[in-house]
Amino acid sequence: MEANWEKELSCASQCKRCKTPLEEKERRILSVYDHQPICMQCKSEEEKRPNYDDASKQMIANCMKQTNKPYGDPASYCFHHFCPFKCN
Repeated sequence: MEANWEKELSCASQCKRCKTPLEEKERRILSVYDHQPICMQCKSEEEKRPNYDDASKQMIANCMKQTNKPYGDPASYCFHHFCPFKCN
């Protein structure tokens, strides 16, 4: 997913988890569990999972290792697991 994350995330037409259609201007975000684009409601539910903190930390470590960029870099694949994105 790293290679095409921007297209997959920005133009996702439905949430990969709940299958809710996503309009062009709706925000979507990558799941820390499977890196799939999800809606903000599913992200909210994801954050309630008991292992979310550990999964987030592991995703960040793996992502930084793969991309050689800090997770806070807006151009980084890692960043969009925590910062919502809209279709361009």
